[in-house]
Amino acid sequence: MIIIKSSREIEQLKRTNAIVVEVFQKLKKVISSGITTMELDQIAEEIILSKGATPAFKGYRGFPATLCISINEEVVHGIPNQRRLKEGDIVSLDVGANLNGYFGDGAITLPVGEVDQTAQRLLEVTERALYIGIEEARVGNRLFDISYAIQTWVESHGFSVVRDFVGHGIGMALHEDPQIPNFGVPHQGPRLERGMVFALEPMVNEGTYEVKILSDGWTVVTTDGKRSAHFEHTIAITDGVPEILSEL
Repeated sequence: MIIIKSSREIEQLKRTNAIVVEVFQKLKKVISSGITTMELDQIAEEIILSKGATPAFKGYRGFPATLCISINEEVVHGIPNQRRLKEGDIVSLDVGANLNGYFGDGAITLPVGEVDQTAQRLLEVTERALYIGIEEARVGNRLFDISYAIQTWVESHGFSVVRDFVGHGIGMALHEDPQIPNFGVPHQGPRLERGMVFALEPMVNEGTYEVKILSDGWTVVTTDGKRSAHFEHTIAITDGVPEILSEL
C-alpha cells in the first residue's frame, strides 16, 4: 500500500532531508585522498545528532554505521572502516536521517581528485539518470514510467542498471511501498498521485548489472569488478513538477 502524505507531513520530511543535504555539503568539502571512510562516517553522525535527529541506517537490520560508503566496484551498503581514499577513486555516500519520526534519504557519488574519463562519464550518466527518472514522477504517470526512463537512458550510454536493489517509498518508515526498480516496462504499475513520496536511486554499473554480497553480509559489489555509481533523492509528487526534498 502506497501511503499518501499530507502537505504537513511533506514539510516534516523536507526538514529531515535538509539535514541529509547538510551532511552532503560537508562531505563534499572534506573528501580527499588520505581521509578514512570512518572519518567521513563520524562527520556525518555528528551533523545528524547536532540537529536533534538520529542516523537512520545505524542499527537498521544490524547495520553498524551512519553512512553506507561504497568505493569503486562496491555498489551499495559498504561499511565505513579505516580504509583511506586514494586519488582516482569514486566514492558513493548514502545517508539517512530520522527527525521526529520522519525519514530522509539521499546518495551521491564523488570523485577523489582526478578520475579517468570513463569514471567521470559514469558519474554524469548516473546523476542525469536520477533527474530523468524524477521528471517521470508526475500525477497520472505509472510507476514503471520512472523505471523505464532510467533504464533507457543508462543503457543508451553503454552502462547497466543494477536489478537486485531498488528505490522505495519513504515517509514515517525508511522503506515503504512501493519498490521502484531502475528498469521496467513503461505504462505499468500503480498510477502516480499527489502526495506520494519516493526515494529514487539509480545504481549504475560500468559493466554487467550482476552483483554479489561480500562475506560481511552487507557490501554489494559488481561481479566483474568494474565500477559502480549511485545517486538518490527523496522526492514528493505534486500537481506539477516533482519536488526534490533532498536537493543539494
